[in-house]
Amino acid sequence: MEKFADEAIIEVSSGNGGNGCAAFRREKYVPRGGPSGGDGGRGGNVVFTIRRNLRTLAHLRFKHSFKAENGHDGEGSGRYGQQGADIIIPLPPDSLIRDIETNEIIRDFSGNHEDFIFLKGGNGGWGNIHFKSSVNQAPRKALPGKQGQTVKIKVELQIMADIGLVGFPNAGKSSLLDRFTNARPKIAAYPFTTKIPNLGVLTAGEKDIIIADIPGLIEGASQGAGLGIRFLKHISRTSALAFLIDLGEDNYLEAFDILLNELGSFSEELIKKKRLLVGTKTDLEGTQERLTELAAKYPKEEVTGISVFSGDGIKELSYSFLRLTEEEAQEDETENKETM
Repeated sequence: MEKFADEAIIEVSSGNGGNGCAAFRREKYVPRGGPSGGDGGRGGNVVFTIRRNLRTLAHLRFKHSFKAENGHDGEGSGRYGQQGADIIIPLPPDSLIRDIETNEIIRDFSGNHEDFIFLKGGNGGWGNIHFKSSVNQAPRKALPGKQGQTVKIKVELQIMADIGLVGFPNAGKSSLLDRFTNARPKIAAYPFTTKIPNLGVLTAGEKDIIIADIPGLIEGASQGAGLGIRFLKHISRTSALAFLIDLGEDNYLEAFDILLNELGSFSEELIKKKRLLVGTKTDLEGTQERLTELAAKYPKEEVTGISVFSGDGIKELSYSFLRLTEEEAQEDETENKETM
């Protein structure tokens, strides 16, 4: 089973520069050959690169130290040392790098997939060929290479999506994502089937909507119960939320209040997001009446019902998702104009 990791603390080091060489020409018929020591090679860089096939930071789980190669020393006959190889550290999209001490963001890869040279390797030292002068024809001076840098950083995975699906385990989030998109999440009838956030793309009209299936919450999740706050932070970067309520469960009238309380305990900003309530499994007997009761309890909320099994309400829900994302985009555009 794939292990999910959305945080990692690693130590990265760029390579040391190679030492310069102190050497002299030793050629036949040249009794007093001049200096011929070459420069040392530059140390390798620490480079982060985005790999679209990565979904977690699990590859950083057991390896915590990454070091670029040192530059090679210079040699005689004016031969320069070879440059040290860079250390390439792959990350999934939407990762970010933080300073471990200040928690400041060093680099946010959201929407930016360019390679990032984080630490440059040390420069190579000069060989004695650079120190020849009119008063010193045979310099024995050569410089050592510059030391590389070592930094401890925190790498985080921040999932970006337009719509976040929120609900208790087995509320139907993975089934809905599977119906809407080609994400093909793991689906089964037992709690916490989803161990990692799944992303899918819903095409509604001419717009692609990114949907995130967040692993199921339970009461106490904001304090770390169940899968806890490991995944709550991923909801914070979604534009809107869809609360999925299992109409086949006895707690269908209390579920929304519990979910909303957990989100509010984690961050008050989450409960300010645009949202709608989605009653699921309307193909089951008696659920239409329960959907009516749910809508009556929350008259100020947008409530809709769906059945992934029969397809009831699926098309209408896709249009609701489209409207929510368009409204959010319009509000962002308005705020940007007001701040200009």
